[in-house]
Amino acid sequence: MSKVKYYYDSENLAYRKIKTKKSKKFGYVVLFLVSSGLFGALSFLILLNTPYFETPKDRLQAREIENLKLRYAILNKKIDQIDEVMANIEERDNNLYRVYFNTSPIPDEERKSGFRDSNRYKELEGYDNSQLVMNTTKRVDILSKQLVIQSKSLDEILKLAKAKAKLLEAIPAIQPVRNENLKHMASGFGYRSDPFTKVRKFHEGMDFTAKTGTPIFATGDGVIQRADNTATGFGNHIVIRHGYGYETLYGHLSKYKARPGQHVKRGDIIGYVGSTGRSEAPHLHYEVHKNGEPVNPINFYYGNISAAEYIAISKIANQENQSLD
Repeated sequence: MSKVKYYYDSENLAYRKIKTKKSKKFGYVVLFLVSSGLFGALSFLILLNTPYFETPKDRLQAREIENLKLRYAILNKKIDQIDEVMANIEERDNNLYRVYFNTSPIPDEERKSGFRDSNRYKELEGYDNSQLVMNTTKRVDILSKQLVIQSKSLDEILKLAKAKAKLLEAIPAIQPVRNENLKHMASGFGYRSDPFTKVRKFHEGMDFTAKTGTPIFATGDGVIQRADNTATGFGNHIVIRHGYGYETLYGHLSKYKARPGQHVKRGDIIGYVGSTGRSEAPHLHYEVHKNGEPVNPINFYYGNISAAEYIAISKIANQENQSLD
């Protein structure tokens, strides 16, 4: 029950009851309701932003955030493992593969550098867990860059390996006449006595004596450059261009089994021993040229003779005797 209020009437010298107007009463009621509503809304907003009051949606989001944090932690552990594997691959690449093929290693600064674009991760800023997301994204980006660099490096190594394999196949590495078909090795590389003039002159190849018709083998992969008798003194002869600066010459053939432009493999029969041209007896005159200069063929027979056979041939080849051409 509301209190009754009075006021003093000085004219009539009496206390009179104060009567509140209905409009004023209604105003008080409205003011009370509005202020109560505002206070309730403000209190509700405050409660919503405190950890002591969570809606089901808030709890769901909180669980999702914790789940994402856990996944990022697992992802970072996997990145650590990948980093270890990557470091091992890079170590072998720099200190084994690239050393073997005599090419420069890739610096760590190039392999593990990040990206220079300062705005690359701008869109990830401003969130509660921005640092976690940004650090993980940066690690993934750097790892992706490492993979690209390593992939290109392995492509380069593969090309070098193929080139080296072709080089090894191209080098004239066997005797052009098999040992079982040889009568003897008549003359080696160096100064020898000319069989016709008896003058001491430089012999640019090796002479292998064998019966006419004995097979002659290509000593390395290459292309037949010429197969004719137009060069002075060599009679029927063949020149093979092996690439990488190597050429071989086979002189005094009785007949050919190859033609100009033909690709041959090491060990293919290209002709037969004879005594055509300036020759004293059936034999093969064999020369090896590197970058246009004659080199001693005996240094290239590692492909099909033993150490003992090499020593024996070397002793004969180094004797300053008479050549057969």
